[in-house]
Amino acid sequence: MADAASSNSTSLLPAKSWQHFLAGGLGGMCGAIVTSPFDVVKTRLQSSLFRDKQPAIGMATGNGTCGLVVGPPRSGLMYNFVETGYILRDIYREESPRALFKGLGPTLVGVIPARSINFFVYGNGKQIIANNFNHGEENSYVHLAAAAVAGIATGTATNPIWVVKTRLQLSQEGGARVVGGSWATIKDILRNEGIRGFYKGLSASYLGVTEGTIQWVLYEKLKKMSAATEGQGGIQEWLGMLGSAGTAKCVASLITYPHEVLRTRLRQPSVNGVVKYTGLLQTLRLVIAEEGARSMYGGLSAHLMRVVPNAAVMYSIYEGILRWGS
Repeated sequence: MADAASSNSTSLLPAKSWQHFLAGGLGGMCGAIVTSPFDVVKTRLQSSLFRDKQPAIGMATGNGTCGLVVGPPRSGLMYNFVETGYILRDIYREESPRALFKGLGPTLVGVIPARSINFFVYGNGKQIIANNFNHGEENSYVHLAAAAVAGIATGTATNPIWVVKTRLQLSQEGGARVVGGSWATIKDILRNEGIRGFYKGLSASYLGVTEGTIQWVLYEKLKKMSAATEGQGGIQEWLGMLGSAGTAKCVASLITYPHEVLRTRLRQPSVNGVVKYTGLLQTLRLVIAEEGARSMYGGLSAHLMRVVPNAAVMYSIYEGILRWGS
């Protein structure tokens, strides 16, 4: 990554600032494609609409095969990983393999600019903040400030795309083309909810800035700890980079995950014209009152199975492009 000292003093932005934009976009795109099926499962497990339709998942039927039967759901984190496998199987069987990639179109439309914006603002922002407020030296406070600004900018710019993606993933109609479904969803939101409908869940997205902030600060710390592997090449350096990115994302997700559930609930479509979740605090109180505090971690297993490898792929591509272009 470029040094603060290498920044161009005659310009507001550091030298080669565009590399952060390009590298972030490419990394985000590759990670999103690889882990799309887990994103579909995570969104459904977070939603009350899916929970109401799936009273139990993955129980054994009378003929010895695994199927969907009514009964009390099992609990426990390890079973949640098993549950994720059952849901993937059921989506594949009952809705078609294409359904595992529902919402991928809006996801890519959202991920590419989102990661480009986030990495661009963070990568350049930390250098600008360090140069202007900390004598050109980076530290955890500089990383924290840059990550917070990057998170707010990214959330504001891309929230409409995530609303469309969430609506698509909550649809259980198989066979529809993703692009056609996206346009139909956009028209439906405009017709029934207006422009404000595209900004549902924005308050939860701002709450989620804490996740990106923790992730960036921890990633920078872990990257320093694994700095001894830099320049050695081969599997050791590669594993150090993957481990730093995956660990940072895992820890940040575990700490801040409930905001993901709140955001999904706020983006749900109305049912019979009734909007159940109307605000951040109202949603938090209602979910806990109706489903218990454990529901705030609905879809966690699918989320971790998606975001940890996603982060490892994304940050590796990001760092690789920066090093290649330096």
